[in-house]
Formats: sequence, C-alpha cells, structure tokens
Amino acid sequence: MTFRTIAPLIAFLAGSPLFAQSGQADALRAVQEEYNRLREQLEQVRGKVEQAKLAVMQHDLAQWGYPALDTGDEVVVHPGHALVWDDARKIPKWTAHIIAADIMEGNLARIDTFLPDPLISANTDLFSSYWFSGYDRGHMVPSADMRWSQEAMQATYYYSNIGPQRPELNRGPWAELEDWMRRYVHYSGRRLFVITAPITGPEMPLLNKPAAKEDVSAPPYFFKAIVDIDGPEKKGIAFVMKNGLNDQGILSYAVPIDSVEALSGLDLFPALEDGMEARIEAMNNAQDWYGEGDRAMGEVAPLPVPLPGGRFNTVQAKYHIGNKATICGTVVSTRRTKKANALYLNFDRMYPNQDFYATVWESNSPNFSYDPETFLQGRKICVTGMITTFSDIARISINNETEITFWDDVVRGMQQDDH
Repeated sequence: MTFRTIAPLIAFLAGSPLFAQSGQADALRAVQEEYNRLREQLEQVRGKVEQAKLAVMQHDLAQWGYPALDTGDEVVVHPGHALVWDDARKIPKWTAHIIAADIMEGNLARIDTFLPDPLISANTDLFSSYWFSGYDRGHMVPSADMRWSQEAMQATYYYSNIGPQRPELNRGPWAELEDWMRRYVHYSGRRLFVITAPITGPEMPLLNKPAAKEDVSAPPYFFKAIVDIDGPEKKGIAFVMKNGLNDQGILSYAVPIDSVEALSGLDLFPALEDGMEARIEAMNNAQDWYGEGDRAMGEVAPLPVPLPGGRFNTVQAKYHIGNKATICGTVVSTRRTKKANALYLNFDRMYPNQDFYATVWESNSPNFSYDPETFLQGRKICVTGMITTFSDIARISINNETEITFWDDVVRGMQQDDH
C-alpha cells in the first residue's frame, strides 16, 4: 500500500474521536504538569514565608518577651518559642512564646509524640517518669498556638516544654485558658506575648516510679502572663492556677502580673519601658480582653466563695440540683424565646456557655413591678428556688420578684451585721 493510498486513512483517523481524545489527554497532562510545578513553587514560597515569620517571632520574643535572666540561665531557642530549663527539677523554669494571628489559618493536627529536647545536653527523655504517674504531660506552650508551622509545633512536644499537671487542671481550666487567649488573638487580630511557668515550692512531690530514669518535681501552681503591646492600649494580665481542681471559672484566677512576679521570683517583661511595665503589670481586668465580635464579651467571674447566708455562686449551682437554694451572680445577658415567650436570665457567662440561668415564664410576668428583661440586665442578684436542669445546665424558675434579692442589699445587710 502506497502513501498515496493510506494518506486519506491517516487524515480520517486523525479527525476521529480516538485521536481527539488522545490530543485532549496530552493537553490535560501538560496542564497537570504545569499545575504540579506551580504547586511546588507555591509550597516553596509558603516555606520561605513561614521561615520569615518565625524569624520575626524569634527576634521580637528575644527583644520584648523574655523574663530577666538569672546567673546560669541558658536560653534554649526553638522555632516558635524559647525556654530556660530547670534540670534539678526536670521541668522548664519558664517558657516564652507569641500567639500570632496565623493560628486562625493553621490546621495542622496534634502530634502526641513526646521527645527529648536535642538542644539540651542534660537528659530530657522523661517518658518513664510520666508514664502512669497520675500526672498529664502538660504543655507550657500549647501545640495549638503553633498549628500553622509544623517545625514550631513539633518543638512543643519536647519534654523541655512539659510540666506535670493533674488531669483536672490540664484537661479543664488550663485548656480553657489557652482557648481564651487564642480567642482574643482571633477577634482582636493582634499578637500576644505569653510567659508560662511553674510556681515552685520547697517541698514538691516527685513523680517517683521504680522504672523512672529521672525524678520530676510536680509544682503546686502554674501561671500564664500575657501582654498586648501591639494595640493602641497596651495591657497585661496573668492567671494563676493550682495544680489540681480549679472549678470557679478561669476569670476567677485572673491576677496582676506583679503578683505572679512576687510568687515566682521572676521579673517578667523587663524590656518594656519602665512606666509602661509598671502600668500594665498592675492590671487584672479581664473585661479588656475581648475583641470586637466575640460573643463572650461581657462575661464576668463568678462571685467569690464562700457567699454569706448559705448562698451559692453560679458554678456551685450544679451541686444542688433537686434542692431549693439561693444562687447569686451577674445577669450578663437576657434572651426571650418566641415559642414560649419565656425570659431567660443568663448569669456570669453568655449563652450558650452559661453555667446557670433563671427563667421567668410569661404567666409569671404580671408578678413583677418592673420589666425583668431590662431592669435586671447587668445587675448582681440572687434568686431562690428549686434547682433543676435543662440540657445539663442548672436553672431556677422565678415566680415573682420576692424570689429575687439584689446583691447590694446582701452586702449592706452584712455591713449592718458587722456593726
């Protein structure tokens, strides 16, 4: 068969669907290869951006975020945090890091593989000390604060970043406090400088176990101190929690930074200008730490216990379910349902995070000489009644205003009794 006779056949096949599909496949392969090249380039650029951000973080942390160094202190610098190691107790003396707005875009998963710190010459392989010790391996720098950088997050799993914490601390209020700080960064869009440290004592229990290679000391308290020095209003606050049960809500543990300096012996944020340092280290108003749009804005700490006259605060309400009791707190928000037209008074914390609320049913509205929805907003009150639950939240149904006492009246009564 000559070329003259097969040429029409080749032309026909070239225009056939089979050849067309082959041409489309070639085009697809070319586009896919281009996409892969661009994706690889993008990952390289992302890596460079991440390294640049970590470099800025390390610089700013060293300039503004370290406590004052004592003789013999050696700062260990990791990609996203720094620390001084207390080898005698096998715990960090302190850690320092910055919570950056990048956490909002980070989605890296937890690693949960704890390792010795390669930058510390002393033994930090503490697996056998913690295993079945009754203590959690509590992060000082949370891994979630570094979920935007694999390199920085991995370093948070070194034992040099771990302190022995009771489960009721580590899995409860400590984790809630860390979430609270990230929420501020999210809604404010500003960085937080954070120092975390144990507060040691003269007689601390050891994680003594027969198979343990090292004795690890369990501190009685831990603290976090934070400052925002990027915003127009420079501010600071600290939180101290005991290494055990802390059941009064995290805002109850807010203190001035000055007080944790006195407890720990550390000089925190010494690089700040003296006047600014003195001002922000005297602050402890948690209301300053809610960014625009945060639905929790307005929440307050429960009234400190013990309350007079057999009264209880909102956190204690859950311990008296099924009994008649008097519960006291601040009405931080109100909510009226459309279906039942019932009024809900949320105490201390905003819906849906409240520990306790009171209900005024529509049928009981005529029993009030004032509008409880507006009149009670922002007031500290005590309500008396049978405590029940709905969706595991303690509540009291108020039938009339005689079941409400204003906290100011309670305080005045105490003052009169003292005289």
